[in-house]
Parts: sequence; C-alpha cells; structure tokens
Amino acid sequence: MLPRLSVFDAVSPLYQRFLKRLQKSRFTGDISCHYGDRLAVATDNSVYQQLPQAVLHPKTVEDIKLITALSAEQEFEEIQFSARGGGTGTNGQSLTSGIVIDLSRHMNEILEINVAQGWVRVQAGVIKDQLNAYLKPFGFFFSPDLSTSNRATIGGMINTDASGQGSLVYGKTSNHVLGLRCVLASGEEFTTKSMPIEQAKKLAEGEGDIASLYHVTLNSCLENRQLVLDKFPRLNRFLTGYDLENVFDQDLSTFDLTRVITGSEGSLAVVAEAKLNITPIPTSRALVNIKYDSFESALRHSPELVKANALSVETIDSRVLNLAKQDIVWHSVSDLITDIKNKVMDGLNLVEFVGDSEAEVKTKIEALKAVLDKRVEQEQGVIGYQYTFDLASINRLYGMRKKAVGLLGNTKGQKKPIAFAEDTAVPPENLADFILEFRQLLDQYNLDYGMFGHIDAGVLHVRPALDMCDPQQEVTLREISDQVVALTAKYGGLMWGEHGKGYRSEYGPTFFGPELFTELRKIKTAFDPLNKMNPGKICTPIKSEQPLVSVDAIKRGTFDRQIPIEVRTDYASAMNCNGNGLCFNFDATSPMCPSSKITRDRKHSPKGRAGLMREWLRLLADKGVDFEQLEAQSGKITAKGLVLKLTNSVTKGVGRYDYSNEVMAAMSGCLACKACVSQCPVKVDVPDFRARFIQVYYSRYMRPLKDHFVANIETLAPVMATAPALVNFTIDNPIFKTLAKHTLGYVDTPLLSRPTLKTQVNQGGYEKFNLAKFAGLSNEQKQKYLFIVQDPFTSFYDANVVADMMHLASKLGFKPVLLPFKPNGKPQHVKGFLTKFAQTAKNSAEFLNQLQQLNIPMVGMDASLVLCYRDEYKQILGDKRGDFTVLLPHEWLKDVIANRMPYEPKYLPFYQLFAHCTEKTALPSAESDWQHIFNHFGLRIKAQSVGCCGMAGTYGHEKQNLDNSKGIYDLSWRKPIEAGDSAYQMVTGFSCRSQVKRLGNKRLPHPVQVLLKHA
Repeated sequence: MLPRLSVFDAVSPLYQRFLKRLQKSRFTGDISCHYGDRLAVATDNSVYQQLPQAVLHPKTVEDIKLITALSAEQEFEEIQFSARGGGTGTNGQSLTSGIVIDLSRHMNEILEINVAQGWVRVQAGVIKDQLNAYLKPFGFFFSPDLSTSNRATIGGMINTDASGQGSLVYGKTSNHVLGLRCVLASGEEFTTKSMPIEQAKKLAEGEGDIASLYHVTLNSCLENRQLVLDKFPRLNRFLTGYDLENVFDQDLSTFDLTRVITGSEGSLAVVAEAKLNITPIPTSRALVNIKYDSFESALRHSPELVKANALSVETIDSRVLNLAKQDIVWHSVSDLITDIKNKVMDGLNLVEFVGDSEAEVKTKIEALKAVLDKRVEQEQGVIGYQYTFDLASINRLYGMRKKAVGLLGNTKGQKKPIAFAEDTAVPPENLADFILEFRQLLDQYNLDYGMFGHIDAGVLHVRPALDMCDPQQEVTLREISDQVVALTAKYGGLMWGEHGKGYRSEYGPTFFGPELFTELRKIKTAFDPLNKMNPGKICTPIKSEQPLVSVDAIKRGTFDRQIPIEVRTDYASAMNCNGNGLCFNFDATSPMCPSSKITRDRKHSPKGRAGLMREWLRLLADKGVDFEQLEAQSGKITAKGLVLKLTNSVTKGVGRYDYSNEVMAAMSGCLACKACVSQCPVKVDVPDFRARFIQVYYSRYMRPLKDHFVANIETLAPVMATAPALVNFTIDNPIFKTLAKHTLGYVDTPLLSRPTLKTQVNQGGYEKFNLAKFAGLSNEQKQKYLFIVQDPFTSFYDANVVADMMHLASKLGFKPVLLPFKPNGKPQHVKGFLTKFAQTAKNSAEFLNQLQQLNIPMVGMDASLVLCYRDEYKQILGDKRGDFTVLLPHEWLKDVIANRMPYEPKYLPFYQLFAHCTEKTALPSAESDWQHIFNHFGLRIKAQSVGCCGMAGTYGHEKQNLDNSKGIYDLSWRKPIEAGDSAYQMVTGFSCRSQVKRLGNKRLPHPVQVLLKHA
C-alpha cells in the first residue's frame, strides 16, 4: 500500500489554532499547511532539512503585520517563524521548525524609481536579475552580484548581506541599502535610514519598542567601538551578522540601524521593502581569461591582477572546468576558453575591467597583456590567455562561472561536493598559503573537492565530496568544520565570508569573543525578546535558554538514508538534487521549468518535485513496502487490483489524507518538456521519475479517461486519418467540444490534415518503401536516398510539413522515402504507461535498427519525438535500444550543405526562428545550426529568445492545464509573435505551431517549408 498522512500530521495543535485564527482575520495571502507545501521549503541549498509547521505567503505589509501581531498574543508566544526568499542559502539560514514566511510568491514588485537621485524602492521578493532587467533601460544596475542572481531575492540578499563578483569595487549588499521597511515580532512596523547621530540619540530617549531598538543598538556600538575595530579583521567580505562597525560613518556623525538588519538572517525583523541605491552601468567592459598550468599558479598570481586596477578577479580550478565541459553551458563558451596546444589547463582566472570609455579599458588590457606575455615566455605559470570586449561573450563566461556552483553537484557516485565550509575569507595575500593548507586538511580525509571563487576578496568556495547518507561522514563534516574554524583564524580570516552563518552560528562566540557576543545578544533581545524570529541563528536573547543552532543539526541525509540503497541508486535523478534552485530562474525567456514560472509554487519545480519524490520513497520504505516489487507489479492488471483501484477512487478524499495525491498533483503540473534535464546542473530528470511515479500511482487509483485517449493517440490517429473529413466534422462542433471538455477533460482538439500525408505523398510520385529493394542497393545508390520517419503529430495533424520536407529533399537531389508509421511511444511515457511504452519502444527500435543497417539517413520532423528515441528509449531499453540514429532536419541539412556551394544572398528581411524548447535545450547548437543552414541558402535568421510555449504535447489541451498553458504562452511568446511579420516567422515544434495557431491566430511554417520556397 502507499503511505497515508493526515494533512495536519506533525502540525501541532498550537499552530493549528494560530493558522485558523489567521485565516479568519483580514489576512489576504496564502496559507499552506499541506505536507507537500511544507516539504518544498524544508530544504535550501544546504545539507540540512527542517520541516516547518506551515508556509505563509503574504501579499502586503499588512499581512506580515497580521502574522506577527497575532503571534505576539500570549496564547501564541511560542509561535516561531522565519522569512524566506529564493531559498538559495547554503547553510540553512531560512529553515525553521516553525512557520516559513515566504515573500517570493506575491511581494515581488518594483515600487518606485528616482533616476535623478539614483535609487529604487522594491518589495523583498523581487529577484536580483529581475531588478537589473528593470533598471537597464535607465542605464543603471544593482551592483552587488552573486551566482544565484536569477533566483535570489533582494530580501534574501539583505538578510545575508550578499556579495560576489566585483565586491572590491561595488561592495556588499549593505553598501547599497539606503533604508528598510520592516516588521518586528510584535507586529510593529518601522523604517530605517541613515540619520545624524543626535537624531538617533533623541529617538533612543523615547518610549516603546522602536526607541528601545535605538537605545540598545546605539549604546552597544558606541561603548564597544574600539573593541569592534580591534576585533574584526579588515576584510572586504567580513560579515558580522549584526554589523556593529558600520552603523556609524568614520567620524561617528551618522547612525544607520539598517546596517544591523542587513546580514541578520531574519533574526531581528521581517524585511518587507527596501530602498536601494543604483549604480550607472559601465560604458565599456572587457574580460580576460588567463589560463594556468596549476591552480596554485592561478592563486599566487591574483595579488598582481588585483593591482592591475581590475574590477574583479574570479578563479576556477580544473575540476570545475572539466565539469563545465560536460555540461550544456560549455557550448556557449568553448570558443572563449580554447585549449593551449601541448599544455594542460589546470586553473583559470577571469579578470574584468570596466571604464568610462573603451580607450580607458584598452589601456588597462594592454598593460596586463605585457605582464602576461612575459609570464608565458618565462613559463611562470601562465600558459595563455584570451580577452573580449563583447558584452554577450562576457555574460556567457560569467554564466559558466555562475553555474559552477551547481556543476560541482553533478558528480558520479554517492559522494557529492557539498557546501558547509565553502565561503571562508582571509586576506588575499594569505589566500594561496591558506588554500594549500586547506587542501592538506581535505587530503588527510582522502576527499575529492572543487574550488572556485573571488580571489580578489580572499574568498574561495571549497566543496568537499561527502556522502551524507553515511552517518560516519556526518562526523567528518563536523571534524572538518572545527578545523576550518581554526585554520581561518590562523590566517586572519573567518569561516563565513559570503553565505552567512545559518547552522554555523555555534561558531559565532569563537569569532566575536564573549564581550562582543553579549552585545549581539542585547541587540537581539531589544528586537525579539521572545526569540520568535529564526531562533538559534546568529545569537539568542539574553534570558533565552535555547542554544544556538549547530552544524550537527538534522540533515537531509538522515532522511535519505532511510530509502534502500538500491532504490536511491535507481532514482538517482531525484536523489541527487542538491537544492541549488536554478529551476527557480525568473527569466521568462529561459526554457527552465515553465510550470514553476507560471505557478510561482515551489512544489511545481524540479527541486520541489524531486523533494516530494524522495519523501514518497522514504515513506514507502518506512511502511515496509518493497518498492522494486511494487513498481514491477504496477503495470500488471489483475481483478484484485481493479477492485482496489475502484474502491480507492470512489473513496478518494474521504477519511485519512493520502500524501500520494499531493505528489500526483505536483507531477500532473509538469509539462514533461525535459528542459530540466539539460538546464539543471545536476541533471534532475523530472519526466523520468514522474512517469515511473504515475504508473505506480495508477496501480492504486483509476486513471482518468483522457490518459487512455492520449496514450492511444498513436493507434487512433492512423485509423482516424482514413476518414479525415468525417472525423473533423465530428470534432469541430459544439456538441463534441462540450462532451470532450466535460467527459475527457480535453479542449481545443486539433483537426486532422486534409489532404492527408498519404494523399500528398502519392500525388508527389515518391518512391514507396520496400525493404528488400533498399537492401539490394549499392552504397553509392543508397547515398541518394533519405528515409522520413513519421510521428503521430506532424504526419496526421500537420502533414504539409512532412510533405514539404520530402519536396525539399527532392530539390536537393535526394530521393525521399516515407517510412511506414510506427508508434514512437512518447505519449505513453508522458502518461506513465511504462509497460506499454517499453513494448512500443522495443518494436520501434527493432524496426529502426533494421533500417540502420542500410546506411540510409533517417529524419524525423518533431523534436520531442525524435529525442525520445535518444533519451527515453535508452532509459527503458538500455543496451537493447541498439545504435540506430534518427536525425532532426537541421542535423541532416547541416551535413548536406557541408560540401556544397552556398546560394547567392537574397537580402530579404531576417526570418524569426522560434525553436522548440526541448530541441534547443537538448541540442544547444540547434539555433546556430539553423542560422548556418539559412546563411547557406542566402537567407538570414535571428533566433528569438523565448521559453516554453505552454502546449508541450497534449498538456495545453487538458482542461485542468488550460489557464496555465495560456499563461505560459503569455510569458514569452505572445509579444514577439504579435509584433513580428507572419511572412518572416517560423516555428520548429509541432506543439509550438499548434499553440501559436490557437492563441496567436497565426499559421506559421516550419523552417524547412521556408527553405523549400528558396531552394
């Protein structure tokens, strides 16, 4: 049986009463206490896991005040909470056993900008890259940078005082926060800003909570000023948690409470809004990538590079470089980081220069080139370098560097590089010696590790590979953490230079010393006397007996190890998710996880679905269920099974809560677009484990009728195509549409092509398929032929595309042959009919392998179906798949034109290429290949930057998905489709063309149809 859980299991009666009271109040946000909602925020990008009691998504500052004010009532004094943004913390900063206040879903608006005064005001849930996209037209940007900029929120950046590349010049987040709008645990709202110290003293003399904040903070910082200056090392990245030093300016004339809250990890107040200063975008930029014979050479060269007036110096070791070379990201930078002949590149420094003019930057580059040339000549570690002034190239290089965080998690085996002591900060001049000793420490434990970071600021990210399912390696994590604390102290630094304390807060007293740590506790007491806000992080109130959180806190591995090792291995895709959160990418033009973008629900993301899946597997093991046996039996139909499914389906939602239904709801929202497989650094493959889950789930519940319809579309379509006029007449009327909507849950059923493909092929006089004949041809004769592999969508619903592909092949001198239709099985896989899919795949693979022996190229028209042959077939058949290859049109055409003379340029307007998201993520060179092909034919194209169209096979035709399908289309497709000229627009994917026809009222061609007109 599958695990059952009550919706309120593990939710205490106190929190239940609190949530019910909140629900009856004027609270306008979302209240989530289902198990799946809580699981989605039980992890971040760290090794820790903490299940909260509930998740609240406020929509306004008033909502936050209602939450905290209600919790301040005597009955609810024990209620605790933690604010959360993007959930990208590497040390469990926002994890809590209380209530998560998630500000990312609704409070994500940019409220006001004042260009003349150089500031912008935003809500805490605004994402860093979202803000910079808004600021760019004004000529400004928010300068603190970080690798998670496409999903990290401003509130999260403030709470961890985040910084990254360029911090030597641009500083940390706290250097750019002009003021905050916050809410205390008592429910009282207050704002902060810099003010004359006399004004601050006057405020401190008043009555009430706000006066107390000023009084305590002012006195602690003033009375301990010299101790603070003596104690804290002079580091660019020194994060105190509560910044006791920078609340004042240098001459103590101003005071700013903002500086105490930045870096406080939500332990003092909920940050609702922020006023930020903005920086003019540099006029000119250049990036130099310097290649080294060793990582040590790269480290030791860094002080000289900093002195070259660089904006930043970033470093990457050979481990990270090699991982990048195996990832889709390498296609975008391979021409910018070329290998040096007969040299091994074991380290890389990225050095950026900015200036007010290109001449200024070129002067800096020329000076550096002279130094580098000398080092190359004298073999002083540098083996070569490249540089670029192209902004797009610079961004691609930084994109690769930013992805390094996730790439380190994409290693084989049970041991994964993890974050726990990865943001140490030491004076840059000590960095090389520090890292060498750090390496000796890790080598003593025989650990693998990767390194990258900001060597200009003395911050290096070091991630040792550990298996957190092994209890002994939890001990190793503690031992290394303790030794790193001592090591950083030895070299004049500290353990947290960038990513905050979180569960490392236990080390705070060591670095602060007893006197200053007591001052921190006084400040915490003034802000949060009942220890309600992210308790245990950074420090605790004076009278609190609660200890600081520890690196020994419960970890995800504690739960994961409860899953049998063979199941963990079999479901590695779900198990390996390290929480890096790249699937939360806000950019609407990115193909990554459209369901996450449109719902803004963490469950509907690869990370969320992987977490739900892991817990489902754990609960099965906890119930003593043999999962492998359960999965093996799930595809079999028995009388007993049918009775069980019927009973469960009738009683569904009655009685105890079944957690499996929550998992199913999350899986049903997935478009199965497979963007996650290539876009996720650790290759989380949701469509794979989703299909497996669905098959097991429906061994317990009855399937909806529409699933059977979709799974059998490849059987039905050829039959329906024998009478297309009758079928279309039946489909295209109000009665059928109403019946389909309410019976099947199916909308906007597409019409069959007329004339049919068979008719068009016969009229074209094309040669018919005859296996015996082709087997008897000579190799020279075979080179003139092309096999066209049919799929159920283009063959029966978009037949002109297939016919035009054959016509184009003819014009290019080939003899196209339409192969007999063989079901591909993709619809079966999407709907979790894996037993049927395995048989379909076996049959098709046997046929295609037979044809492969003829050495005649095979081309299929739809990317999702063709790529299914390469991916899902390999997963389901393994080595039995064989070695057949079905190409997409651009892959075949690229080879065809390789040795042909190009056409004369036609000087027509640029064609707009809208590529299928599965195609361009699985085949990263697809768009550039099409550009190359069109150039050959004398045409010009421009690839449009769009995400998913929202159709994804039959997803957009299902009533339950209709609103989301339309919303996804609106995110990135609607505007460019409407703005462009239909005569110069083309779309590669069948589902995309269907969606444009349905929602954009345009019938757009496939690129081969455009080429046909000009060939």
